[in-house]
Amino acid sequence: MSAETQLRTADTTPTAPVVRTRRTFGWDAAIIGVTIAFLIAASLGVEHFGTARNFGFLVLDLAPILLLALPMTLIIVTGDIDLSVASMVGLTSSAIGVMWDAGLPLETILVLAVVLGAILGAVNGFFVAVLGLPALAVTIGTLALYRGLSYVLLGDSAVATFPRSFTGWTIGSIGWVPNILPGLLLLVAVFAVVLHATPIGRAIYAIGANVTAAAYAGIRVMRTRFLLFVTSGAVAGLVGAFWTMRFSSARADNAFGLELTVVAAVLLGGVSIFGGKGSLPGVFAGVVLLMSLQNALRLERISTEALTVVTGSLLIISVLLPNVLARIKTVLRRCRPPDPDPAPTAASAAQRKETP
Repeated sequence: MSAETQLRTADTTPTAPVVRTRRTFGWDAAIIGVTIAFLIAASLGVEHFGTARNFGFLVLDLAPILLLALPMTLIIVTGDIDLSVASMVGLTSSAIGVMWDAGLPLETILVLAVVLGAILGAVNGFFVAVLGLPALAVTIGTLALYRGLSYVLLGDSAVATFPRSFTGWTIGSIGWVPNILPGLLLLVAVFAVVLHATPIGRAIYAIGANVTAAAYAGIRVMRTRFLLFVTSGAVAGLVGAFWTMRFSSARADNAFGLELTVVAAVLLGGVSIFGGKGSLPGVFAGVVLLMSLQNALRLERISTEALTVVTGSLLIISVLLPNVLARIKTVLRRCRPPDPDPAPTAASAAQRKETP
């Protein structure tokens, strides 16, 4: 083995275990482990939790949260946020009711709901990406605007005359597998591939890490951010259609307050609120953990107010704990004595022999 090869091996080998350790013991892995442990404990300790019937209800409950969390993850990784997702669900649901009363075919209505959601997301994207306004302020404004428009369309009334063929399929299953589960997992896989295995995903992380450096690197920051908000709106339109068909009811208050649960699940899954960090496997585990916890508490007849307290507490913990752990690591690193000089490599030894 040449001296150059030995030097390269000595330089690269010590860092590999460090990288593997970080990946193995990161926040994502911890959340996945906690989720698996909780599912096992709840199946053993909570009556009816581990049944096939409850599994179907759990999938139906977590489906809208997981769907909205997929684009929300990408948006938060870039350093933005979309708090209007629940209001877009409500507005698209109201629009579905109005279009159904007007006599449009339901197949066309469901497609138009997704298109309407994309348009609503484009409004957010225009203000945030094009005009450069803060995403937090913009989406708080459109949260109220879109919810108000929902009541303009339907008021306090509801449309509940949808055909059984659609509503029954939405809540139905084949054996113990809910009908919506394959499509749900497919969308999760698509978003995971986009974020973790494509140039688009690398651009999203670069924008969240340093938007100025990303722009200088040739990334189209404005277009990327705009399209993410459009995607978030389109998925919200899809959730609006799912919500309406699941409950067979188009109402202006559908999905009211759901944005809190979505953000809590994303942050619980390890996505940094400051941008640049996070992964979809962690978010998937965060959604499952949060909704499984709520499901178990409902089976134990815990009140709705207590469930809200649990969601808010997990949101605070998911923001606070990673930052506390990061500061502890920084302090420990500073207190650690400096490493001794490394042992001389073969290359340096050969260089000393050649030196007269």
